[in-house]
Amino acid sequence: MASSPKKRSRNEADESRAECPFSIRLVDPKEKEQKSKKRRKPVAEPAEDDETKKNLAQLSPFAPTGKFKTHDTMDVHYQVEPAKNWADMTRYNSFVLNGVKYFSEGFIYVANESSIDRQKAPPNKVGGVKKKSDEDWVARILEIRASDEHHVYARVYWMYWPDELPQHMLDGKKMAQGRQPYHGQMELIASNHMDMINVVSVTSQAQVNQMIEDNDDDIQSSLYWRQAFDVRTAELSSVEHVCKCGQPANPDKTLIGCSNTKGGCGKWLHSDCLIHDALTRVYEKLGKTEPHITPPTPTLKDEKDGDEAKSPLSPKESGGAVSAQQSIDVKSDGVDVKDIKPKSESARVEEESTAPPTSTEPETRPIKSSAEPSSSRAGGTGRKGKSKKKGEPYEGLFQAKTVMNLTPPLMEITDLRRGIEGGDKTWMEPMPCLICHEQIV
Repeated sequence: MASSPKKRSRNEADESRAECPFSIRLVDPKEKEQKSKKRRKPVAEPAEDDETKKNLAQLSPFAPTGKFKTHDTMDVHYQVEPAKNWADMTRYNSFVLNGVKYFSEGFIYVANESSIDRQKAPPNKVGGVKKKSDEDWVARILEIRASDEHHVYARVYWMYWPDELPQHMLDGKKMAQGRQPYHGQMELIASNHMDMINVVSVTSQAQVNQMIEDNDDDIQSSLYWRQAFDVRTAELSSVEHVCKCGQPANPDKTLIGCSNTKGGCGKWLHSDCLIHDALTRVYEKLGKTEPHITPPTPTLKDEKDGDEAKSPLSPKESGGAVSAQQSIDVKSDGVDVKDIKPKSESARVEEESTAPPTSTEPETRPIKSSAEPSSSRAGGTGRKGKSKKKGEPYEGLFQAKTVMNLTPPLMEITDLRRGIEGGDKTWMEPMPCLICHEQIV
């Protein structure tokens, strides 16, 4: 097996891109053994060639919580061409570009043709719908090497925007392509797509956190990843499925937890699915013409006049024997090597966002939501096999929203129908769990 991903190929005619003379090829570690077995007589090669042409191993810095169908890890073996030129260069722990220090293992933004074109275009000609894939690419630095003051290169792993995911990608049991309904607007996909870049292409540092399912509070404001893409097999790692619909959670949208933990439920539910359930029940009851009339509130026999019951208010790489130098200072027209004192590992910022553990007491109402819900994408529903393009019978007739500041939480229904005489324009409906059917409290 040999893999050489071509997703981010360089345009040789594009003079605005920094040139890089190196290329990388992913190889099967058994490939060399199989070739050796076919040879009847071993061919003696210089020891130097053996050293530079050997397969190198890269331990993946990414450990997704989900699984792959084919490989247990994202670790790969690779070869660099030209191998001797790469091996002869000095290895560094960091480099400095335009006054900013970049470390090995750090995340970076890398300029591409689309982002460069947008910067060059006049302000009045920059228009249209801008996708995340039009922005700078994001990568994680694996290794930094330099031959002299003018040649500094980095070996990187690319992070994918969901829009860039290729055709015939295996997502669980189905073949998919591009962004899926459960992908958030700030979400990236980690990968073992290895490449070489000239560090002059780096535009700035990037902050990327790993999102662990159930511990995803306060990370939607920055880039994050939870899935990984294995370029060897075109597989996405699995992601946790929630709700009755059995679909993953979109971090940009709200999840509501069932409070019936003692009854064996306690499942997370999409708010969109709860709203769909409430609107479906209302439509089946009222249809297009029946008004909703709130039944009179019953009074207690023992109470005095006026005391009525109140209804609720509305709402590491292996094989790298060469030790790295401290740092290298990069300039657009030249590179100066600096002898900078090494910093401890704590000097590199690697933030991990962890939310407090979710309470399992039945009195609580767990909610997962983003501080800034995304509304730039339409058509992503929480219901398996449903599509907003087909339309629902209640659309244009009723609206619903969750009201979580009440005990128990309720669903507020708004009647949008015209010409309905009498009845309520807004009222509350119960919000039962879609799985155990107990009232969420």
